[in-house]
Amino acid sequence: MEFKRFNLNEKIEAGVTAAGYLTPTPIQDQAIPSVMQGRDVMGLAQTGTGKTAAFALPILHRLMQGSHGHVRALIIAPTRELAEQIHVAIGELGRQTRLKSVTVYGGVSMNAQIEKLKRGAEIVVACPGRLLDHINQKTINLSHVEVLVLDEADHMFDMGFLPDIRRILSHLPKKRQTLLFSATMPEEIRRLAHDVLTNPVTLQVSDTAAPITVTHALYPVSEHLKTALLLKLLRHTDTESVLIFTRTKHRAKRLGEQLGKAGYKAASLQGNLSQNRRQAALNGFRDGTFQVLVATDIAARGIDVSQISHVINYDIPNTPEAYVHRIGRTGRAARSGDAFTLVTSEDNVMVRTIERVLGFHLERRTVPDFDYNVISPKKGSEFARPTRQPQHRRPDAARKSYSQGRTSAQPGAAKPTSSGKPCWQPGKTAYVASAPPRRFKQPRRAG
Repeated sequence: MEFKRFNLNEKIEAGVTAAGYLTPTPIQDQAIPSVMQGRDVMGLAQTGTGKTAAFALPILHRLMQGSHGHVRALIIAPTRELAEQIHVAIGELGRQTRLKSVTVYGGVSMNAQIEKLKRGAEIVVACPGRLLDHINQKTINLSHVEVLVLDEADHMFDMGFLPDIRRILSHLPKKRQTLLFSATMPEEIRRLAHDVLTNPVTLQVSDTAAPITVTHALYPVSEHLKTALLLKLLRHTDTESVLIFTRTKHRAKRLGEQLGKAGYKAASLQGNLSQNRRQAALNGFRDGTFQVLVATDIAARGIDVSQISHVINYDIPNTPEAYVHRIGRTGRAARSGDAFTLVTSEDNVMVRTIERVLGFHLERRTVPDFDYNVISPKKGSEFARPTRQPQHRRPDAARKSYSQGRTSAQPGAAKPTSSGKPCWQPGKTAYVASAPPRRFKQPRRAG
């Protein structure tokens, strides 16, 4: 086994063997020796490259030496799903050790987390918000932390967590090893890396390149026909598990419901779900209970399902990097996969940008028996907004008198003229002759 050349603790090697790891991935090959040497690391790697084991294995090796029972490694992740995935991976790789890992994130009982922390744990995998809650309530002790991992830092920035990260850093020992992993390097993450890393080793396993096992296709369509075309594609495509991306959580929820009504075993993964429901959706997608999962980019962090046969972009992503990250969910483990993207005329600029970054032209496809000429319901007479009935407007002079009367005079009934038209009198409230007088509430008396 090639992992033997890292000279990991024998109990950790046993965990590697039990987990079925055979050959290190490029990020593992580069990162494990540097982390074991105690170096700070800046790792540029996207989802699915094996970076969890790249930092988990050397951390487990380090923690086998020294005292147990207090938090010595802190791993911060942007989402609960990713935190749980890291926690599970640590449990598998360290199954032969006596090291304990605890997850700390919102949406579940804080008291249960406090009890686990009291019983002692060497590794904490946390999301920033709930970790700050524990810090503020003094239910976690971070004074013994030796290693800090910031995983998927670019998505923590996207979610607005960088101020929380900096607050957390103020509670950690200055002398520590810090590992920062990010798929992209926006300027804010570059500044964070400069502030938290000391003489780091920079590792970049790949640039923005799409998996070679994935077939790409664009399906041009009008916005109002996206759902109909999606259903058509699902009915006429041989699929296993399908991951569908939307731009917003509200659209993810609505699309998941529409697919369910159409007869598909579908679930949605978005920020408004409770943790129990999010976990149920993920577990159901992994074990095949749900064939289709609709998710946003942020909610999809932490999904690691090797049987995903198709990724469908219901909404095109905002960046080429996001496109690569999305489609990287399929075509894993030498399996082939398909990436379909529904595009409107407004998406042409982003399509050209994605093609320029990928270095090849994306195939355009149409579905032969699909009617692309259906008019949007919003433009049809059936759904048109009803025309407002014309209303009698008061003349300017009358409106002025009316205003004065409302503010300065006691309410009273206007006297209709013989023609039946309303009579406007200064100091009086005017009414149409055929309408009943209004009732005004008398002001309350003081005391």
